[in-house]
Amino acid sequence: MRNRMMSVLILGLAASPVVAQTPADSAGIRSAALDYAEGWFEGNADRMARAVSPELVKRIVVRDTASGRDMIQGMGSSVLVNSTRRGFGKSTPADKQEKEVRIYDIYRGAAVAKVTMTDWIDYLQLARIDGRWVIVNVLWERKTGPVH
Repeated sequence: MRNRMMSVLILGLAASPVVAQTPADSAGIRSAALDYAEGWFEGNADRMARAVSPELVKRIVVRDTASGRDMIQGMGSSVLVNSTRRGFGKSTPADKQEKEVRIYDIYRGAAVAKVTMTDWIDYLQLARIDGRWVIVNVLWERKTGPVH
């Protein structure tokens, strides 16, 4: 019985594909994250649009001033790209622009990364679509201000 269980375990492990991240995946994820961060600071809507999926949802937890309760506030790709185009990120001086990228996990066509920027932290979920990594979800938090 013990040998049979060991054989099943070994066979199961051998049949399971092992998927490791490649240097190309890491580079593609880093590139998307930097297009997102640097595109924002540059006011470069083309870079931002390249970084994000048209289906992007970006969310933050905020306090509703009327009820005093926490709520989720979201924006989509078009609002983010248009805000970038309007240059809202350009007010941060170049020497103050923080844009550290940390990749936490990659599995096949899914990845999780963190971008630490000057005023906030973004947790990114990315997908490889047609061979290119794009950001599909962002949960972000401001570095300053009230904690909810």
